[in-house]
Amino acid sequence: MPTAAELFVRCLENEGVQYVFGIPGEETLDLNDAIDGSESVSFLPVRHEQGAAFMADAYGRLTGRAGVCLGTLGPGATNLVTGLADAYLDRAPVVALTGQTGLSEMHKESHQHIDIVRMMKPVTKWNARVHDPEIIPEAVRKAFALAEREKPGATHLELPDDVMEAEVAGTPVPRRASPLVEPVAAELHRAAELLQSCERPVVLAGNGVVRQQAAAALRRFCEQTGLNVITTFMGKGVTDADDPHTLFTAGLRAQDYPKGFMGKADLVVCVGYDLVEWSPVNWNPRADRKIICIDTVAAEVDEHYVPDVELTGGIRTILTHLGNLVSAKPPARLAAPPYRELFQLALEQGSDDSFPVKPQRVLRDLREIMAPDDVLISDVGAHKLWISRLWPAHQPNTVLISNGAAAMGFAVPAAIAARLVLPKERHVVTISGDGGFLMNVQELETARRLGLAIVNLVWTDSAFGVIELHQIRKFGRLAGTKFTNPDLVALAESFGLAGLRVESADDLVPTLRRAFELDTSCVVEIPIDYRENVRFSERIGDLRKVEEGVA
Repeated sequence: MPTAAELFVRCLENEGVQYVFGIPGEETLDLNDAIDGSESVSFLPVRHEQGAAFMADAYGRLTGRAGVCLGTLGPGATNLVTGLADAYLDRAPVVALTGQTGLSEMHKESHQHIDIVRMMKPVTKWNARVHDPEIIPEAVRKAFALAEREKPGATHLELPDDVMEAEVAGTPVPRRASPLVEPVAAELHRAAELLQSCERPVVLAGNGVVRQQAAAALRRFCEQTGLNVITTFMGKGVTDADDPHTLFTAGLRAQDYPKGFMGKADLVVCVGYDLVEWSPVNWNPRADRKIICIDTVAAEVDEHYVPDVELTGGIRTILTHLGNLVSAKPPARLAAPPYRELFQLALEQGSDDSFPVKPQRVLRDLREIMAPDDVLISDVGAHKLWISRLWPAHQPNTVLISNGAAAMGFAVPAAIAARLVLPKERHVVTISGDGGFLMNVQELETARRLGLAIVNLVWTDSAFGVIELHQIRKFGRLAGTKFTNPDLVALAESFGLAGLRVESADDLVPTLRRAFELDTSCVVEIPIDYRENVRFSERIGDLRKVEEGVA
């Protein structure tokens, strides 16, 4: 008779799991041994459980199937929490597995034992202890179903070691697609009438468009209606940056959106918009804006986000139906300033030959080298603000950002998962600050061991740049933001990888091209002039100034 661990792995196979990212422990011995015997599930040891969770997160975003991460009890489980919080807030499907001490020891103080289920509750959609081997098929199916069901997120199963070594008979519960309800015709007609009666409608497109693979439907909708689109950070690429319907990427709290273009709109069509992406109070402070909500589930309750019409179901289907209803009489189109030209001008104005290199220069040169379907993964720091605002994305899911949790250390582990699931011809590039890069730098060994080619750009200024920006604004002085860096070239080489350093602005393109030609991962150190943070904020941070042509 098979063990519970072997049945568990059969259930993972049933779910189509390819990889389990993690670190083994004494309490996961049986599970790891069972995975080793699987023909379709591979265990990929990483160097820190947080990295494993970020890998599962990125895997989930790129495939739509739950990524799986594993940690043992105690510190193995606590190390997963940051990555699971990121998946939870950014709606990435992830199933976390943790070992645990035997059932007979849970009633008393014991080595490394903490209440993992209670700890995981705030960062998961659902989590449970597998207290009986008989429930494994149901528990696994439920964990994956809820992780992948809209809106997706993280789930967790705790696996006591004595349960996993027990013998049990059982079979996996079959997978089935979760049907999405569709809006009734009357609501679609209400939305069409509202669209056609308003004078200044605009679309706000978010993460749900990416998850639902609805970018093509959104683009057709914009062609039918003529509506302009503002995307969130997570929605970058759902409309092509070169499309005249694309306005800009929004999401910064500090900007005065209500007094800019967003404030002129009398109707906002929110498509696949998650409130965690950008709080409604920032673009609807008086709670007086008319709203059409197009999403997979009912809208979150928020006093600044009360839809006049909710269209709930498959986003692609809803956009198709609504577009057909209004195509005979397209809604009004609010004339917008030439944002794309102004943002391009902002890139060009900062793309001089000064050194350290300005952020604009790096983004401009990198965009020219990268293909439209190559993937850029942003860590969290000042560079994220530059990428989210200025990076021209042409396809969905080509820019991965930790947004809801804004977790530093995301980029390198996420790139490993991206490299595993994407075709080899699509390049994977990370941009990290020197603060975030060293938080999960150990995963460079994982990338080298797996033979993955990832280009890791590290923008260095020996400081926590975003915090400095806020400190200067609030106090006019700095405190606790400075640090020193190791020799990043030597560090990369110590991992058996290529290490490159940009020595001048003119050196940037040749160095990037060399990095792209390597068949292994590399680290490219780029000294950055972050004085541009304040200058950029002054130039285009306020959308009113952009509209007045100041860039």
